[in-house]
Amino acid sequence: MAQKKKNGYLEAKRYVENAREILSTKAGKDGEFYSDPKYVKMACKTAYSGVLVALDEVLHGKEKGKRADVIKYRTALGEKNKTMLSYFNSAYNLLHLVGGYDGELKVSVSQEGLSIAEKLIEWVGSTMGTAAQA
Repeated sequence: MAQKKKNGYLEAKRYVENAREILSTKAGKDGEFYSDPKYVKMACKTAYSGVLVALDEVLHGKEKGKRADVIKYRTALGEKNKTMLSYFNSAYNLLHLVGGYDGELKVSVSQEGLSIAEKLIEWVGSTMGTAAQA
């Protein structure tokens, strides 16, 4: 049986939804901070993966099961859309580094990262013409 190719835009949206779910149910929000860095890291890594899945659709960043280096994403985005390059750099910093590695507990940091991820993913959807179909 042939496997149906997944739509990267819809898959990326699902990643961000999953990240929001992790933060809301497991990270233990207490005022302006989360209480569990393990789940903040998990959520941020999930959202950042969603960004990469989406960008792979329009930048063809993934080859033969290997993910492209962040520099290749930056170069390709810089050639295609400078504003989205700025969003990508922010997503990389907030979601991958500060959230994914450091586990920053400040709620606003994670929320801003998720918001940026959604902007990138929506741009991919509009570039592909799938945002209106979703």
